[in-house]
Amino acid sequence: MRSHVIIAAAGLVLAIGLGLGGAASGQQSADTDDPVRELVSRLQLEQYKATIKGLTQFGDRRQGTRRNRDAVDWIEAQLQAVGCTSTERISYTHDPPPRTGRRGRGGTRPPLNPTEPTPTGGRIGRNGNGPGGSSIFGYRRPTGVVRDPMAQPDEALRALNSEEPTNGERTEVFCTKVGTTHPDEMYIIGAHMDGHGFGEAANDDGSGTAIVMELARIFNAPDVQTTRSIRFALWNNEETGLNGSGAYVEQRRERQGLESPPGSGRYPEPRWLGMIQHDMMLFDHGAPGPDGIVSRDQRREADVNIEFQSSSDLADESRDLAFVFKAASDAYATDYPAMVGPHMTNTDSTPFMNLVPSISLRENERGMHIGAGWDPHWHQPTDLYRTFTDDDFRLGLSAAQTTLAAIAQLVGATIEGR
Repeated sequence: MRSHVIIAAAGLVLAIGLGLGGAASGQQSADTDDPVRELVSRLQLEQYKATIKGLTQFGDRRQGTRRNRDAVDWIEAQLQAVGCTSTERISYTHDPPPRTGRRGRGGTRPPLNPTEPTPTGGRIGRNGNGPGGSSIFGYRRPTGVVRDPMAQPDEALRALNSEEPTNGERTEVFCTKVGTTHPDEMYIIGAHMDGHGFGEAANDDGSGTAIVMELARIFNAPDVQTTRSIRFALWNNEETGLNGSGAYVEQRRERQGLESPPGSGRYPEPRWLGMIQHDMMLFDHGAPGPDGIVSRDQRREADVNIEFQSSSDLADESRDLAFVFKAASDAYATDYPAMVGPHMTNTDSTPFMNLVPSISLRENERGMHIGAGWDPHWHQPTDLYRTFTDDDFRLGLSAAQTTLAAIAQLVGATIEGR
């Protein structure tokens, strides 16, 4: 059963089936009485940067360590401080077998080979399969996870990141903005708070975590109401195989829409209307050159990638949701545009994608660009707050504006007194 959402953007009204009870949103005006524009204006670059900076005090926040647990506690305290007081935790056990083999810096991909010929006589780097099964024609930069703490030259950060993970119980935190008229339906906004690589995980995924936390702050302001619920989830164990988001799906999918206790009007797990993930939001500097070096500057063509998975059971509904976000970006984002692609993979929206329309927002295409080395700081000791410029942080802010604007329309957000 599908219901329809009407979204106005750039003068075009899109009638879109979002599946499983998508929310109805009236046409938003572009004048000063537009509550969506007012909410978007409450996103500030310096506040976004400060939230990322706060996360970096815990180093790379690698799962199974004290620094990870401390970061979960800090995130929960921050959510409560901004008014999202209904915090809860998911607990699960992560008990993987011991690692076998050894992967050093740069992974195991073949080295850059700019002399390799092409069918047309050109000279490019290796073309081959990257993570997610995609391939890219052009120069590639080897990628992989840094496993050697001595690769981090900052002694204080090296010491902070020195504890290795141990198997056992894990927790992750979320909070919920309860809808006024449809508390039994919700959109899930997520990012993963864990990282690795002996840096600060500022981009992967402090940048996405900060978006979720900033949206929690704005939607939970005392003067903001929403007709439907919003859940703000900070997943753990993404880097080990989406274990945290997978545990959430396993534990709560069957509880959707159940009133508990009966007659109370309370829904511990509202019915899922859509899942929106944010994972690596800052760095779109373009492809590596023949020498494997990526530009130090954000490219002029930088954009936010909104991805759905074309092979999922709900590909059509997820694509429609992605274009709702594209329309919101066109109407409300300030610094960078957005584009839609069909290659969502390797992030926490994956466990949801066959159950509910699911998309992810990223700095680059995950299966093609990131796997080909477009972000040289991915899983590296250089994933540090100081690595990134305001041009980079504005890309993340544009993603935050996009999600905030789209969700505000989908949940019928209003501002008291407006």
